[in-house]
Amino acid sequence: MTGPRTYETALGASSRETITLLGTDLARDVMGTVGFGELAFWLATQRRPTPGQVRVFEAVLAALADHGFTPTAIVTRLTYLSAPDSVQGALAAGLLGGGSRFLGVTEDCGRFLDDVLVAQDRLPTDDAGWDALALTVVQREREARRFVPGLGHHVHKDGDPRTARLMEIAAEEGQLGPHLALFAAIGRVHPQVLGKTLPLNGAGVCGAALADLGLPLPLLRGFALLARTAGLIGQLAEELRHPVANDIFLSVDLNNRSVAPDPS
Repeated sequence: MTGPRTYETALGASSRETITLLGTDLARDVMGTVGFGELAFWLATQRRPTPGQVRVFEAVLAALADHGFTPTAIVTRLTYLSAPDSVQGALAAGLLGGGSRFLGVTEDCGRFLDDVLVAQDRLPTDDAGWDALALTVVQREREARRFVPGLGHHVHKDGDPRTARLMEIAAEEGQLGPHLALFAAIGRVHPQVLGKTLPLNGAGVCGAALADLGLPLPLLRGFALLARTAGLIGQLAEELRHPVANDIFLSVDLNNRSVAPDPS
């Protein structure tokens, strides 16, 4: 007769006396010792990050945490207005809006850059080589009538302030790898193909930085959502102090106009 099936995990496991996390004692070795950003990285990779990796990772989280009254923030506030008994519902509503236009660009850009890199027999070793590769990539996407993820921003048309800063931090910490190098090169050469200059946006540079840190590509959007969770909690905290959700609701409810149906 066989015994009960066991399920192996390197993450959290509990006994009567202890809680183990990542092979360490949670209460003694993690709590009060390991910062949340470091722990999130460690949980995702099961390797403890270096201080430089933690700095870049936390810079990404800060860059993506909150961007004001975006759709994700508005829907969180409106859901809380409708169901103040469900903080989790309000947060979930905002996170569900993380898609191809907001937050999802982080994953899209990281995957796009990685697809280009893995297809190369040998990576460039200088800016000229990266520029040549980037030029080929941008031309290919233009001919296929596809957008390059991470290129362009609806507000920061003259340059996203997060991009240069994150590049600077990654360089300082020795974490500026091939994904960021290719992304920077795309920023330099795309005007030759598109005939105009577009900014490299913050969501895209965050995806490149996360990929250079070796974080799992299928989870890049998850890290953006992790960051935005903190921002949405901030949105709810401000809504408690200075509510605007009801005004947003009434601005639509009191200003709609009945029209005849428009059949498709």
